[in-house]
Amino acid sequence: MPVDLSAILVIGVSTRALFNLEKENEVFDKEGIEGFRKYQLENEDELLEPGTAFHLVQSLLQLNKQADKQIVEVVVMSRNSPETGVRVLNSIKKHNLNITRVALSGGEPLAPYIDAFDIDLFLSKDEKDVQTVIDSKACAAATIYAPPTTFNPKDNRVKIAFDADAVLFSAESEIRNKTEGLDAFHKYESEHEDDPLNEGPFATLIKKLSKIQEHLPIRIELSPIRIAIVTARNAPSHMRVIKTLRKWGVYVDEAYFMGGLPKDKVLEAFGAHIFFDDQDAHLQSASKKVPSEKVPYTSDSPMKEKEKKQKKK
Repeated sequence: MPVDLSAILVIGVSTRALFNLEKENEVFDKEGIEGFRKYQLENEDELLEPGTAFHLVQSLLQLNKQADKQIVEVVVMSRNSPETGVRVLNSIKKHNLNITRVALSGGEPLAPYIDAFDIDLFLSKDEKDVQTVIDSKACAAATIYAPPTTFNPKDNRVKIAFDADAVLFSAESEIRNKTEGLDAFHKYESEHEDDPLNEGPFATLIKKLSKIQEHLPIRIELSPIRIAIVTARNAPSHMRVIKTLRKWGVYVDEAYFMGGLPKDKVLEAFGAHIFFDDQDAHLQSASKKVPSEKVPYTSDSPMKEKEKKQKKK
């Protein structure tokens, strides 16, 4: 019988997101595929250290023990061949991660396999793969930042933090802010606070997260999945965010409307296992405190062009 994953949160995580493989990547860059293959074979019994997405994956998998059925599935996705991927498979076993599905593409791009594995969220360090997934709208996708050196989860609840515009919601409001100014942005948002914001690349994901909470044996306020919104918005533009989530049927535990203040200390206090944002300006500081990932704009977005110009300066 076909496997029904419609009520299961499926995370596709690359090996460089799950484990710290920067040394191995340096070997590949310097010595090519033959040097990398030799290194991996010689070290295939050496345990790999956790990467940026490790604590998120570990905590999500624990939810299956609390639910009345399986609610989370993790697929490890790698450009390794089956031969060079043995070290990763050994490390998954030694870390006691209950992962059964693996995609080893032997150097081929991973983006074409997203649909085949019914992925809801794809986490990778490969910017091209992530951009392809975002452009295709196949699922939520983000590029990892390096893991923080001192991160320790505060408790065993899964804590996920999202930026608002261009992540949960479309980039429409952010574009208005950049092109027309803050006053025009606030005026428009106040006048349209009862109109739901358009969905962004992570809208379907947060809806599914909210859905799987129903299968946990704890009422929603005490759920082991804790969701926070950490956004640069502030009053009077905050109400449209709250009302949109309500209309989506999404329960959010915490919301922080920062009004342009740095997000890193709030994220550290929240204890986020992962934080998703679209702007490097926020992620550079946040990634030093909590595991962080960048959500790219679609290739045809005006924000993509602005981002390119900013990098050239």
